[in-house]
Amino acid sequence: MAKMCMIERELKRRNMVEKFKTKRAALNQIILDINASSEQKQEARQKLQSLPRNSSPVRLRNRCSLTGRPRGVYSKFGIGRSKLRDLMMRGEVPGVIKASW
Repeated sequence: MAKMCMIERELKRRNMVEKFKTKRAALNQIILDINASSEQKQEARQKLQSLPRNSSPVRLRNRCSLTGRPRGVYSKFGIGRSKLRDLMMRGEVPGVIKASW
């Protein structure tokens, strides 16, 4: 089980990314626009740099929804590998059966 402060920090980051998504997309569109002047692009870069660091989607980390474990998380299920294995052994994941050959 991960520390609660790490789980809360990740939730805080997800909320901040969602909050600044439109502003960040608009500034990136100005920066990538070939018709924009260099002054407009420079101003957009300055505004983008002034946004909070945690508003960048690159800083997000996938975590297990049950334990908060940061590594070994299957994105299809949103659960860490160890908990996914436990659930599969109990037959709680539909469509997944134990292999035998």
